[in-house]
Amino acid sequence: MGANKDMTRKGTSAAERPGLFKRMAEDVRAAVERDPAAPNAFVVLTSYPGVHAVWAHRAEHWLWKHGFKWLARFGSQITRFVTGIEIHPGANLGRRLFIDHGMGIVIGETAVVGDDVTLYHGVTLGGTSLEKVKRHPTLQSCVVVGAGAKVLGDITIGSHSRIGANAVVVKDVPPQSVVVGVPGQIIRRRHLMDEHQTDLLHSEMPDAVVSNLKELMERLARIEARLEIHSDQLSQIELNSEGVWEYSDSQDYVI
Repeated sequence: MGANKDMTRKGTSAAERPGLFKRMAEDVRAAVERDPAAPNAFVVLTSYPGVHAVWAHRAEHWLWKHGFKWLARFGSQITRFVTGIEIHPGANLGRRLFIDHGMGIVIGETAVVGDDVTLYHGVTLGGTSLEKVKRHPTLQSCVVVGAGAKVLGDITIGSHSRIGANAVVVKDVPPQSVVVGVPGQIIRRRHLMDEHQTDLLHSEMPDAVVSNLKELMERLARIEARLEIHSDQLSQIELNSEGVWEYSDSQDYVI
């Protein structure tokens, strides 16, 4: 998939752009497909703030692009008050964007969001510069951003990538990647996703640090056994075979 396919609307002619009602139908269908709690389209249509925020943003973005900037900002603040979602009217949003729950989401002025993107509550697409330049992130198609994640600066999140909950991402992420931790650790996946497939498996978030630490400990244990070295364990806490930290004696941790 080339970069041109990942970017939203830039290479789309006016004749190819769907009408208002078709786009609204796409948004409702995307919510039903990606949210198992959505019983039907009527519930989404009437009670999903993420869908309402996207619809309101389209009107506010039109006002912004046509020079009615105060009115666009005023409208976005009303939308923020009603939905708990703050989207700057200058942001460019793609088709079938699904905002699940949505409370606390902030999307900055120069952010670009591709098609089939999913955002969970507490996500920030923020800027890191005081200059009036492109200072917010670009999310390519089929990106999923977990709850509380912060994506900061003029960086690009490649298509079909998944950002783990509460991750802080401050550098470019290649396509087909998983990002976890603070700062975000990028893990490129070998398995390629289908063109329009959305990866919502939030429980499958690898821990690269723990994985390598376990391997290092196992190799050290084998070396000590081969050399017949039996060093005393100094730490009272150790990593078990399941990747869980445990105390090695009866002492417990007190909060």
